[in-house]
Amino acid sequence: MPADPDVLTGITTLADDRLAEVDPLVTGPWATPVTWRQPVHTVYVPAHLIVGDSTGESAQGTDLPRRWAQDALDALRAHGGAAALARDLGVADGHAETVGELTLDKLHREPVEDLRIDFEDGFTQRGVPQDARDADEDALAARAADVLASWLDGGDGGAADGAPAFAGIRFKSFDPAVRERGLRTLTIVLQGLARDGVLARVLKRDRRALRLTLPKVQHHRQVEVFVEVLQALERALDVPQIPFEVQVETPQAILAADGAAEPARLIAAGAGRVLSLHYGTYDYSASLGVDAAEQSMEHPVADHAKDVLQVATTAVGVELSDGSTNRIPVGTATEILEGWRIHHDLVGRHLRRGVRQGWDLHANQLVTRHLTTIAYFRADWRVSAERLRAYVAGDTSRWMDEPATAKAMAGYLVRARACGAVTDAELEVTGLDDTQLRTLQVSGRLQGVTP
Repeated sequence: MPADPDVLTGITTLADDRLAEVDPLVTGPWATPVTWRQPVHTVYVPAHLIVGDSTGESAQGTDLPRRWAQDALDALRAHGGAAALARDLGVADGHAETVGELTLDKLHREPVEDLRIDFEDGFTQRGVPQDARDADEDALAARAADVLASWLDGGDGGAADGAPAFAGIRFKSFDPAVRERGLRTLTIVLQGLARDGVLARVLKRDRRALRLTLPKVQHHRQVEVFVEVLQALERALDVPQIPFEVQVETPQAILAADGAAEPARLIAAGAGRVLSLHYGTYDYSASLGVDAAEQSMEHPVADHAKDVLQVATTAVGVELSDGSTNRIPVGTATEILEGWRIHHDLVGRHLRRGVRQGWDLHANQLVTRHLTTIAYFRADWRVSAERLRAYVAGDTSRWMDEPATAKAMAGYLVRARACGAVTDAELEVTGLDDTQLRTLQVSGRLQGVTP
């Protein structure tokens, strides 16, 4: 018996009218998963170690990614090779050789995906007299702009060969004691990038390539004011809209004073500019009274914070990054392997939780960042590809997947290819081209396909 048309019209009109304010959210801001390329890591390097300082300390400059890659490759060779390390870290024998080969390829081709020149916690001026520190940081900021320009505005208007695809600075927070210094550094860097039109070109080519990190945020009003700061700089420099990241390192950025979930407010305050929320392992843990020996990316307080961040960023077009481990793989062969094991376990853990990015602090961590990420996406890519092919074909003889699962599988395969775990040729097993894969990643449906 068909529905009574008068009744149906009435109840449909009722629902449409009552949900008029909600519908745009359902089809807009709440339907924006991360489908673009998200870096698998952010490498944080103190500014003075990249561009040098007035004490004459050796600096690595634009060559840093290549030097870190060489150090990582040397460490792997000393261990006996990438495949040997993969086996030692628990990668199955049937996959270890392939994972090892793909890891070496990644280290040669793109060792650092995202690099942050750090003017905040990692930045020290121990050898610089107090009265000379402002001038020293000014000089470093100007040189940092040159380094960023060389990375982000390379050949053919894209990133230079071997340079990170994403790069930027972390400047000092909006804490009143350091706010002016942070804004001064930010201004010098953006002014330097604006010379010769570099900043405008980068922003027009890929608004996510330049990364500005606002640390230690405690209230969404700080994000609102930073948007106003950027608007003023954009007018002064005549450049397009500049997005940024927010670093969550304080309890107030998780639970507001009135009991509300602050991450959602931080994103809203960014007015469409917030690229990512980054969790800060050690500042956050310390602020909750966790003793230094217990501070970790896997501590319960860290899990709670990241659970809240993950819910806030899901499907609203904002990336999420885990933090770092300060247990560095250095020392004797045994100590290096132990450091790799710790890093491998932590990277695998946040990948399994659905957090696709973390921080790295040392060249040797590049080894386990890429090896672990590749092994994770390599493990189930073929089954996911075959399931997706069956889903599109309407074959339910073995799997009865729904659109939400199809979205997850398509996203998994897109990320697997981006990080170097699978090749375009291998993904041909899906029977889908890149456009179809990305369409499935967004909606779980293809035109003409009825799940």
